[in-house]
Amino acid sequence: MTSMAPDERLPEPDHTLLEAVAGGFPAAIDDLGSLVRIPGIAWPAFDQTQLERSAERVAELARGTGLFDEVRVERAPVADGDGSELGQPAVLGLRAAKPGFPTVMLYAHHDVQPPGSDELWDTPPFEPTVRDGRIYARGAADDKAGIMTHIASLRALAEAVGSDDLGIGIVLFVEGEEEFGSRSFVPFLDAHLEDMRSDVIVVADSGNLDERTPAVTVSLRGNVTFHLTVTTLDHASHSGMFGGAVPDANMAAIRLLSTLWADDGSVAVAGLAAYEGATPEYREAQLRDETGLLDGVSPVGDGEILGRIWNKPSITVTGASMTPVAAASNTLAPSVTFVVSCRVAPGQSSSEAYAALEAHLRAHAPFGARLEFSDVDLGDSVLVDTAGWAITELRGALEDGYGVAAVDYGVGGSIPFISDLVRKFEGAQVLVTGVEDPHSRAHSPNESLHIDTFRNAIRSEALLLARMNRADHSQAA
Repeated sequence: MTSMAPDERLPEPDHTLLEAVAGGFPAAIDDLGSLVRIPGIAWPAFDQTQLERSAERVAELARGTGLFDEVRVERAPVADGDGSELGQPAVLGLRAAKPGFPTVMLYAHHDVQPPGSDELWDTPPFEPTVRDGRIYARGAADDKAGIMTHIASLRALAEAVGSDDLGIGIVLFVEGEEEFGSRSFVPFLDAHLEDMRSDVIVVADSGNLDERTPAVTVSLRGNVTFHLTVTTLDHASHSGMFGGAVPDANMAAIRLLSTLWADDGSVAVAGLAAYEGATPEYREAQLRDETGLLDGVSPVGDGEILGRIWNKPSITVTGASMTPVAAASNTLAPSVTFVVSCRVAPGQSSSEAYAALEAHLRAHAPFGARLEFSDVDLGDSVLVDTAGWAITELRGALEDGYGVAAVDYGVGGSIPFISDLVRKFEGAQVLVTGVEDPHSRAHSPNESLHIDTFRNAIRSEALLLARMNRADHSQAA
């Protein structure tokens, strides 16, 4: 691990703050390790008591900053239910703003993706391991480093500024089910709307251009996910006796799914829009390096590579109920179900995109196959307003924290709850940041966090908060 020399351009208060960040960084690493060792996964198949442990640990860390008036762990009912089913535990820390100062919400999530097969990990998924300047573990980057960026920044603020001289209000909101669809997110906001009302919202759940270059996320694609069941028979039949005359479900489904893409792999569904947005240069060699694309396998789509990822729709089949190879028999399958995932271009609503997908699939069903759509999940895209004073402060803090000018960044993934934050807290400026880089492999085996990126993210957020505390706040809501 390396440290950065003081930047003589910065005023003395910033030097004092960054010294506090440096002094607290070893503790931030240790506390990140303690969080990573808790396997908090919101899927019902996993031990749900681990999420309770995780939430209590985050609450303990928040209380330890000494900056909050109160910190509590709470649950809210899941949306669209009867109120009896509660979502996963979230942590809410509150500090009231002094008159004339803005309130800043700091968001992250403490739940993580399932680890997948242990055999695909080089080291145990919930035992943080340092190797080549990175920390390897599930949740090390997504999103427990986001939590610790907030906590470590607040610790530095408490040390360098002091609680008595801190005027900004702080709302710490760490949810426990982002990877499981944030099912109780909106009910939680509704239940605490006034307590959580903020002028600026910092979402620490995105990434950067690379290990050295910080990014301000200005767009994210939306998502549509659903189960597609294709049925052609009312019972299974012998493939030798009837094959060649009877279309089985697998044949019909494969023919149907292939209509979703053009020959070059771009999406071929009428009604799915694209967004016109500039992208930086990004070469095919970099794509291959960051994704593991095999030699001889070509990229798909058309246009600039980042434009395909940031600004255009994509469709992926992420699951299937087909008979596994080990259990295969000479049988015509009567029915098969697929999980279809579509990333929606910024600016298009997810409901409009789903309508286009359903219409396309019904129009292209081969042999009169029957289609059933279920488990539909929609999340809207995000276009961040880049005109506010807070994003200007963020760009400056990132440049001073990393030592490299920040770039505007689009994300091919989705964070649908941001649109909920925009709706619920009208007028709030949303700043989307993060600690991931293209080699972090979030959601994949061998997920990792680049240690210097983590350090620089803490430096930047601490500078952002301290400068908001010193600035003229006449522009704040």
